[in-house]
Amino acid sequence: MTEFLQHLVNGLSVGTIYALIALGYTMVYGVLKLINFAHGDVYMVGAFSGLYLARGLGVDEHPSLWKALVVFVGSMVICGALGVIIERFAYRPLRQRPRLTALITAIGVSFLLEYGFQLPPAIGSSVPFPPGPTPRFFPEPFPRVDFEPFGVHVSNYDMVSLATAVALMFALQFVVYRTRFGTAMRAVSFDAGVAGLMGINVNRVIAWTFALGSGLAAAAALLVAGSRPTINPLMGLLPGIKAFVAAVFGGIGNVPGAMVGGLVLGLAEEFVAGYALSSYRDGIAFAMLILVLLVRPAGLFGRVRAEKV
Repeated sequence: MTEFLQHLVNGLSVGTIYALIALGYTMVYGVLKLINFAHGDVYMVGAFSGLYLARGLGVDEHPSLWKALVVFVGSMVICGALGVIIERFAYRPLRQRPRLTALITAIGVSFLLEYGFQLPPAIGSSVPFPPGPTPRFFPEPFPRVDFEPFGVHVSNYDMVSLATAVALMFALQFVVYRTRFGTAMRAVSFDAGVAGLMGINVNRVIAWTFALGSGLAAAAALLVAGSRPTINPLMGLLPGIKAFVAAVFGGIGNVPGAMVGGLVLGLAEEFVAGYALSSYRDGIAFAMLILVLLVRPAGLFGRVRAEKV
C-alpha cells in the first residue's frame, strides 16, 4: 500500500507539470488552430530565466521565500513577453496562410530557441548568455525539508509544487470561464471573424493567450528545476512532446481536458515505471497518443467539428 501511495504522489506531481505545459498548447490551438511546437522551448527559457534571476538575487548564498517569489513571478513575466514576441513576429504575419506554413514556422522557432541557447557565450557573467550546451545547476530557492507520512516520502518542494500547480490551474479556469477576457478568448476560439465584428480586439486576445500559456510553461519549468536541479537547452524537448500528447488525450482546445490529460499521463508513466518496466516510461506517452487517435481522435473532452469546404 505504501508503494502504491508513493507512486500516486509521484504521478500526481509529474502530471500537474504536464498539465501546466499542456494548457499552453490547448489555449493556443483553441484561438489559432495552431500546434505551437515551440512551446516546449519556452518552458526551457523559463528555467534559464529563473536561473539568471536567482543568480542576480544571490539565491545560492542567501535563499529566502521572497527571492523565490521574485524568481517565480519574474520568469513567468519574461516568458509571457517571449510568447507575445513569438506570436507577433513569427505567427501573426502567417495567420492568413495555410496552417502548414505556421506549423513549419513553429518548428523553426523551436530549433531557433534550442540551438540559439547552445551558441558560445556572447555576454560573460556567473552564468554567461547564451548559456551553451553545458547543463547548469539550478539553486534551491529555499531549504529542503523531507517528510514521511504513512511511509510515503514527500518533500516540502513536492507539496509547494503540487499546491502551486493546482492553484494556477484553478486560476486559469477562473480567467477563462469567469472574466471578460475569458469570454473574448472563447469567442475568438469559436469564430475569430465574427468576434472581430462584435468589437473584440482579436490580436490583443491572441497575444494575451500566448502570454498566459507561456507564463504557465515558465511556472512548470521552475517547479521542475526546484526539485530536479539540472537544466539544459534541450530540457523542453521531451516534456513538450509529452504535454502535447496530454493535450491531445484530453481533447486539444479544451482547458479541463488538458488538465485531465496531464494528470492521466503522469499517473500512467509512474505506475508503468513502478510496476512494469521503467524503460517504458517515455513510451507510454506515445502509446496513449496512438490509442487516442485510433479510438477517439477528438480526445476525451473534444468534439469533432465539421469544416466547410
